[in-house]
Amino acid sequence: MTTAETAAEPPPDLSNLWVFAYGSLIWRPGFDFAERQLARLDGFRRCFSMTSIHYRGTPEVPGLVLSLDSDSTGRCDGIAYRVEEASAPAVLDYLRERELISYAYVERQVQVSLSDGRIVPALAYVSNPGHPQYCGGLDLAQQAAMIARASGSMGANVDYLRATVASLETLGLHDPDLGALLALLPAS
Repeated sequence: MTTAETAAEPPPDLSNLWVFAYGSLIWRPGFDFAERQLARLDGFRRCFSMTSIHYRGTPEVPGLVLSLDSDSTGRCDGIAYRVEEASAPAVLDYLRERELISYAYVERQVQVSLSDGRIVPALAYVSNPGHPQYCGGLDLAQQAAMIARASGSMGANVDYLRATVASLETLGLHDPDLGALLALLPAS
């Protein structure tokens, strides 16, 4: 599968590029942005439904990373970043290299509601349930067991969970599933 096959339809508007962050992009975006707003995405839910064999695990001991699963009654609170037009092509290239490393995610244009009341189109990386790395449906105990033992090129999987929960809490956002999952892991 190529980047073109997973690219958003229609292509992102680089003159007004917004990026929706729901996991590590919140605490480590890796790109410069002109504006940052709390944002809500309806119709999706944040969950640990993607195995990580690169960043937070290995093929032998896969970890778990967050994804956006389609859910007609779902809602995901996160951050939306607006990118300056001049840097948008480089940011898009960076995001595709980072998020589409194994094409487990699909690049989509979604509508997000910003905290100031605006509704904007934003780029989001959502789960691809047909990909071999997709593992939706694991219960919290199964997720905790995988997260507790995995580590990859970006570090321990448990650190990914802790950084995400801490970042959400700092923003005044609470994800009860992530909090419950964190409570199942040993404190360090």
